[in-house]
Amino acid sequence: MIFGIGTDLCAAGRMAEKLQKPAFVEHVFSPAEQALLNARGGTHRAETAAANFAAKEAFLKAAGTGLGGFALADLSVLRKESGAPYFVLTGPAADWAKTNALTPHVSLTHENGLACAFVVLEQNT
Repeated sequence: MIFGIGTDLCAAGRMAEKLQKPAFVEHVFSPAEQALLNARGGTHRAETAAANFAAKEAFLKAAGTGLGGFALADLSVLRKESGAPYFVLTGPAADWAKTNALTPHVSLTHENGLACAFVVLEQNT
């Protein structure tokens, strides 16, 4: 059963500016995400960061919590070897998902400087 859905857009150019601020990076991205971003250079780094940020906001919309729901760094968006994105939840976000028997699903895309994320929270009942 679907618990919630969310979608969001983020501009890679805006994210490129934000990535220059270490405090922003540490607040928004988990250590695993930071490693992913550091492994990507130039435009790919900003596009990946924008897609991850959009996924976090889409997750919060699907959860119905808004931006204050969970720490953004507790909503890690990583990549499988195939490139497919997936969530790794930690802290209160992981506890909440477990309590509510939720599995998050995410799809990401980007083009012309915009990154889009679509999240479905599936309730395992």
